[in-house]
Amino acid sequence: MRMLKMAAAVVVLFAGVIQAMVAVPQSRAASSQPYTWANAEIVGGGFVPGIVYNPTERNLVYARTDIGGAYRWNPTTKRWIPLTDWINATDWNWTGIDSLATDPVEPNRLYLAAGTYTNDWTSANGAILRSNDKGNTWSRSDLPFKLGGNMPGRSMGERLAIDPNKNSVLYLGTRGQGLWRSTDYGVTWAKVTSFAAIGNYTDPYFGDRTGVVWVTFDPRSGSSGNASQVIYAGVADTTTSIYRSTDGGATWAALAGQPTAGYLPHHGTLASNGMLYITYSDTPGPYDGGKGDVWKYNTANQTWTNISPIPSSSADDYFGYGGLAVDAQNPNTLVVSSLNSWWPDALLYRSTDGGATWSGIWSWGNYPERIFRYTQDISTSPWLDFGGVINAPEVAPKLGWMIGDIEIDPFDSNTMLYGTGATIYGTSNLTAWDTGGTVALDVRAHGLEETAVLDLISPPSGANLVSALGDIAGFYHTSLSVAPAWSSGLQFGTSSGIDFAERMPTMMARVGYVSEGSTTKKLACSWDGGKNWSHASSEPTGAVGGGKVAVAADGSSIIWSGTSAPVSVASGCGNSWTASAGIPSGAVVVADRVNAKTFYGIAAGSFYRSTDGGLNFSLVASNLPAETTKIKAVAGIEGDVWLAGRKDGLYHSTNGGTSFSKIAGVQVANVVGFGKAAPGQSYQAIYITGTIDGAEGFFRSDDGGTTWVRINDDQHQYGSTNETITGDPRIYGRVYIGTNGRGIIYGDIAGSTPTNTPAPATATATRVPATATSMPATATRVPATGTPTFVPATGTPTATSVPPTATATRVPATMTPTALPFTATPTRVPTATSTPTAGGCRINYAVNQWNTGFTGGVTITNLGAPISGGWTLTWNFANGQTISSSWNTVLTQTGSAVTAKHSADWNANIATNGTQSFGFIANHNGTNAVPTNFVLNGVACSVAP
Repeated sequence: MRMLKMAAAVVVLFAGVIQAMVAVPQSRAASSQPYTWANAEIVGGGFVPGIVYNPTERNLVYARTDIGGAYRWNPTTKRWIPLTDWINATDWNWTGIDSLATDPVEPNRLYLAAGTYTNDWTSANGAILRSNDKGNTWSRSDLPFKLGGNMPGRSMGERLAIDPNKNSVLYLGTRGQGLWRSTDYGVTWAKVTSFAAIGNYTDPYFGDRTGVVWVTFDPRSGSSGNASQVIYAGVADTTTSIYRSTDGGATWAALAGQPTAGYLPHHGTLASNGMLYITYSDTPGPYDGGKGDVWKYNTANQTWTNISPIPSSSADDYFGYGGLAVDAQNPNTLVVSSLNSWWPDALLYRSTDGGATWSGIWSWGNYPERIFRYTQDISTSPWLDFGGVINAPEVAPKLGWMIGDIEIDPFDSNTMLYGTGATIYGTSNLTAWDTGGTVALDVRAHGLEETAVLDLISPPSGANLVSALGDIAGFYHTSLSVAPAWSSGLQFGTSSGIDFAERMPTMMARVGYVSEGSTTKKLACSWDGGKNWSHASSEPTGAVGGGKVAVAADGSSIIWSGTSAPVSVASGCGNSWTASAGIPSGAVVVADRVNAKTFYGIAAGSFYRSTDGGLNFSLVASNLPAETTKIKAVAGIEGDVWLAGRKDGLYHSTNGGTSFSKIAGVQVANVVGFGKAAPGQSYQAIYITGTIDGAEGFFRSDDGGTTWVRINDDQHQYGSTNETITGDPRIYGRVYIGTNGRGIIYGDIAGSTPTNTPAPATATATRVPATATSMPATATRVPATGTPTFVPATGTPTATSVPPTATATRVPATMTPTALPFTATPTRVPTATSTPTAGGCRINYAVNQWNTGFTGGVTITNLGAPISGGWTLTWNFANGQTISSSWNTVLTQTGSAVTAKHSADWNANIATNGTQSFGFIANHNGTNAVPTNFVLNGVACSVAP
């Protein structure tokens, strides 16, 4: 990479409220370095509101997502190819796809109605993205209104439709702006003034009109090169919802005799036999729906027939109908889905006689028994059972939820796909349903990654990556190419923050949200590096869920911050809480990575520091960027802190926040993280997403911020990447980036062979002076015109051609897996064993130690009569060990004598041959022998080898 020297610059140091102007050496320009990019595989993870088959080219199928862009199916690899990774942070709003259309005449043509929100979360209007090569490259046409790819009603559709006879003609149904038309392949658009309907339904969440939700052509009414004359349109209106034009869109009229129950038309599909099938629900979905029907309209004799599997007039109907699939080869064959049947599961119905009779994919036996006409394979995405703890008649995994779209392959009547709030399921033997066989469902979302990533950690040992995600909690990633299982004991829906103890990385904590009405605490801890989790026994006063968590360097304390509740500190895993003094609610706190007593906080441009374990904070610097909460401390160097100031750039402190130096040349720093130092360097590599010299991108510095290299290219930008980033402490060049809808992205230096190198047990990094500044880069890049935030910032796109590339409100957290007891699995310290007493008890004592600290895991096995009403275990340490905190026990220590008692009613009893487990954190002086004199309720215990 080529670096250029530049002139000196001026930076501002912030010390308390005093500002000092200091001249420092200017850094050199950033070049670029090729990287390879991929997803850490989760497989799905978000809502897929639309799947679209091309009707004339076999195996050409697309999927659209609400916040993660669009995808094309690769039939060879059986994976989805992302088509919109080129969207940058400024134009993040395009990652929500409100509708998609694939050309039946020229299958290479593809159109996206791109725009995520119609509310005030963005000021950006929507756009039509146009491709002539199936999504490899794109051009854009701006619209004068917003689109709502992540708004209510997003699984209705499709809103965007191409005339199958004259493919230069397209229609777009909008949200409150009526019906629009293009006659030049989507380049320019005009409102269809003769179509006056805009729909009277406004969603209860944001008060926005759902609008014109689908357009369907009758191909029999035109000929090749001559526009179709008959067009149908569905509108979210509770009085009149179905319209038809018989003169190519010149005039429109409501269809006579249409249903008037007040329901909304979700999908309208015209079968080859002239039957227009329509699914209705009382709301636009995708979360709700309590009543609905399925109707068909005979276009030949203009009659309507209610063909609902369970009609809305029945007391058994507690859901609407969303998804609709009509077999192109058998027009009397169709499948519909419930929207929504949350309990006990979703419902799919199939008819082979035009809706005269139906068969459900499951039915009731003797309650709670259910009779299943399907099998379900989630082996390639095992987390979909959400821990597998569920009671009949529910099962894990579920068929799905929010099933707003379902499709049968137009070339293969056996193949069906449907989207859910978490994945795509499919089958290749659909017609087995008709002969009494079993439909084999499996996951078909591979390559489609749609999680909103809220926090990432890469500890120096154990799994290289542990994540905190929206809606599906987060994972322990033992492999980046294999979807993980649900983390044992974890009961979160959304997990908003995660941290680990730098000097004891097996100890982790995370915070988040649990299902409404649950008594499960919103903090959980792991003592085995993130494999297994136990939720805390208590919460701070006024805890509201979410926020961020900071773990002391030695694991001795935890601070919960970043919410409207007071910043609070606890020992152990939330055994007892104390409100931190001197720091405001809403501040975000991080731990120093060396000194276990030191924590740092940021709020409204003021920087706080605690040196007593988080009990008390002092204001040490102010006038910092007010909008940021993104601070991180460097492993191995006490007092070394970086601050990502969003549009105000990047800041560095080497004295625990007493003063900060602004890194010149970095115009925008959304997030900052650290990874293994470059060869020949002692300071960790620094990673940011942001803007350097007007170029948006991902950047790495190997010399403490003096020089920077851009590590992504214009094809790999992933929309909003402003929530979390971390390098890998064991792999130089490896970086993990959280996106808002494209999952976890990780990058490696192109051509390298990433290998794990153990991180040093004690840091040897060299402190880098906090005076580094940065120069403009010389590489040609995409101009930056905005600063994203997690609900990404605004920006109005402009027309341009863009290069190729080969949610988020989603499913409620309804699953509440039961926490499993912690079982320690660290390396055991060898000790002598005692001879078991007849009856009595046995102790399994496991230790994981480092330097002068260790964790102890104790499992009691009762070999005698049942113990009820409580237990007390005592022992003595021989080498001056001292315990600082514990969990699942009430533990006291006097000198060398330790007493541990049951902590609550739930662990007060031990059956014969039953067990109870607890753990603790302690210090030692270099010798750490295992005790051999354990006594349980007055009876001596043996110690297992």
